[in-house]
This record gives sequence, structure tokens and C-alpha cells, in this order.
Amino acid sequence: MYAVLDIESTGGKYNEEGIMEIAIHRFDGHKVVDTFIGLINPEREVQPFVAKLTGINNKMLRSAPKFHEVAKRIVEITDNATIVAHNAQFDYRILRTEFRRLGYDFKRKTLCTVELSKKLIPDAESHSLGKLVRSLGIPVSDRHRANGDALATLELFKLLLAKDSDKEIVTTVVRAETEGELSPTQLDIVDGLPTETGLYYMHNKDGDIIFLGATKNIKKRVNQHFTNVGDLARKLQKETKKVTFEKTGSELASLLKEHHEKKRNAPKYNQRMTKGFRYGVYLTHDTDEKLGFNVEKSNGQHNRLSSFSTLKSGVTFLKKVTEEFELDTVIDDAERQKRVAQAFEKYSIDQRNLALLDRGRELGEQSVILIKKGQLQGTGYVALNHQLNNMPILENVLTKMQSDSSTTYIIESYLRKNNRIKKLPINPVS
Repeated sequence: MYAVLDIESTGGKYNEEGIMEIAIHRFDGHKVVDTFIGLINPEREVQPFVAKLTGINNKMLRSAPKFHEVAKRIVEITDNATIVAHNAQFDYRILRTEFRRLGYDFKRKTLCTVELSKKLIPDAESHSLGKLVRSLGIPVSDRHRANGDALATLELFKLLLAKDSDKEIVTTVVRAETEGELSPTQLDIVDGLPTETGLYYMHNKDGDIIFLGATKNIKKRVNQHFTNVGDLARKLQKETKKVTFEKTGSELASLLKEHHEKKRNAPKYNQRMTKGFRYGVYLTHDTDEKLGFNVEKSNGQHNRLSSFSTLKSGVTFLKKVTEEFELDTVIDDAERQKRVAQAFEKYSIDQRNLALLDRGRELGEQSVILIKKGQLQGTGYVALNHQLNNMPILENVLTKMQSDSSTTYIIESYLRKNNRIKKLPINPVS
């Protein structure tokens, strides 16, 4: 559990500042479950430069509650939560100072989105909140007001969680949450999981990920682990103390993230990474020099329509695509060329520049898988058209992934069986 917050202080001498506005969003890693926003009478003067920056003046604060009147609410909404803030050291210091004045020792673990963004978005021109969210296409209103900055920090933190392929954030928080505590029962673990598409992470008592997987129903799949028989099931049942999850909306995004994060984390009970495709259906000419397709062993050649792990599956698909585009009928060269191009448009990513758009994690959002010259660049989420139409912003919101034979096979396999995904041609230099 996280408490994403922002504080506006009066300014003044070090440790003599007062809180004049606070916004806290209690965030379970997926949605906001509680919110507290309000002006606070700091019982001291607001510095003129602060009033000019924030628009908050002494007159506005006279009728606001004093800190001791809201202190209990702040304790409750941050209870058993890690405080998340942009420049967390500042906000946490100010908050602890106010509680110290009341004789209360306020202690919480903290995460700083400045430090996280420096690690996960190292190429950003600036890691200040305003410039950083602008470079990511994150909308922000009421800048330098507590709730405007808190909401921007929340959206930034969501993106950083998605980019954290090593799962250091979640693992650290899980480890802190389980210190000195008995683990919940498996029934309680399953009860708290969603029935949506995404990834699940099974943690041991130290918070380490011992198994991860992608699925179209997180709750159902984890329940199967806890009820199955067999060596793997018994090991997971014995060692799993907590299960975290990440909703992806898109099945393709979850499969790609699963492959990427298995390589990064190497969980002890996941099997070794499978190799990519061995065969492909490639463009060729028949004995009459007519365009067509044939199944060949892959050795890096281009003009690949789709990729396969076995010769048999390639032959089956070749028969299907020949029938689908009626390539075995008598047609002239121009019509044949047109049908071959349509087949490539539908099934292939070879040498293409594409953004594959699929279902997002919530209403109004789309997942995007970016491909340049047939190579996977990464996955991400966009809610606004300008994020999709601006290549620097799009690349900033992506969780970058290394393209390999397996990612190509995952994408092309998905395109063969899923007609819902939208393919948007892109200009990679724009």
C-alpha cells in the first residue's frame, strides 16, 4: 500500500515551515482507495514568494483547520503505507516536524519519485516534476497546488511501477510489509486478486519473486497453483507468502512483459527461457515465377510472413493463408501481388514500423507495443492521442524491452489468432 502525497509549505527558516495544504491519495498499486485533500491553517505567515507561486495567501488559511485537527486523519490514511512523493525527503521532513510539535513520533517508510525516475528514466532532460511529466505526456493541472502535484506524482508513480522490470519497488515494499508478520492464508491471498488479464508475482518470506506468470485471469491462475498437485505446486504452496500483480489489459502486453521480466528476475521456480522460432512462412516464387509463400527453416532471412516453433504448425498456417487469400486460384500478377501484400499487412511485423494498439488497463486507455524495423522496442500505455502521435513522448512512456527471436514469435503468434488488435503504421524519425 502506498500513500502518494504532496505538501505545500509556508516557506521560511529550516524546520520552522508549516503545512498550509496537503493532498494524500492512498493507492493499492492499482487504484486509489482513499483520498484526503485540504488547506491547513499553519499558524504562521506564508512567505510572499510562496503565495505568489501557489496562489495561497494568509487570508485563505484563516478559517482552515489547524494541523492538530487533521492529524488523526493523516495517520489513518498513511497507516501501513509507504509514503510516495516527488522529493520525498522534503515532504516527509515537513510532515514529521508538524507531528513532532504535537509530541507524536510519526514514522513511515518512503519512496522518492525523483530518485526512482533517475533510475528508470535516466535519459530525461530534467527530473523536476513539471518538466518530467510534460516529457511523458502526463496532464497536470493546478501546478504548485497540493492536489495537482499529488495527482501528477500518482500518474508518474504508476508509470514507474510499470517500467520497474526488476520489480525492486514491489519487492522492497513486500519485504517491509511482511517483516515480523505471519503470512496471510492462501484463501485470503486469492480473495484479494482480480479476475483480469495481467501478470502475477509469487513472493517468499523475504519478498523475493520465486515465480511469475502471465494469464487472462489472475485470480483463477493463482488459485490453480494453490490447488494443483505436483512438485512445482507443492513448492509454491509451501513458500509463497504474498502474491502481487500487475494488470495489463492486453494479453499480448502481458506475454511480452512475462518474457522480459523472467529474463531480468530469473525466478527460482520458472522454467528456463524457451528459444524463439525455428521456422517461418516466407515470400517466395513458385516454378512459374509467381509470388507465393513457402515454409522454410529460419536463418535470419527477410520477407517473413509469420514465425513458428515447429514445421507442422508452419505448414498448417501456410494452408490457411493460401485459402484465406485464395492464392491457389487463377489470378493475374497484379491481383496476386495485392493479395500477398494484404497477407503481410495482417500477419507480419518483419521490417515494419508499427504501433500495435490493444486494450488498456482501464477505460479510456490503450496499451501500445512499439516496433521499429521489425524489432520490438517496448510496451506502454497511452490515454491521450498526443502521447501516441509524438514519438519522443511515446518512447518515454514505454517500458523498454530487448527484441529477440522469442518476442518476434510471441507477437506474430498473437497476430495469427487475434483480430482485435489495431496496427498503426508509424514514422520512427518523427
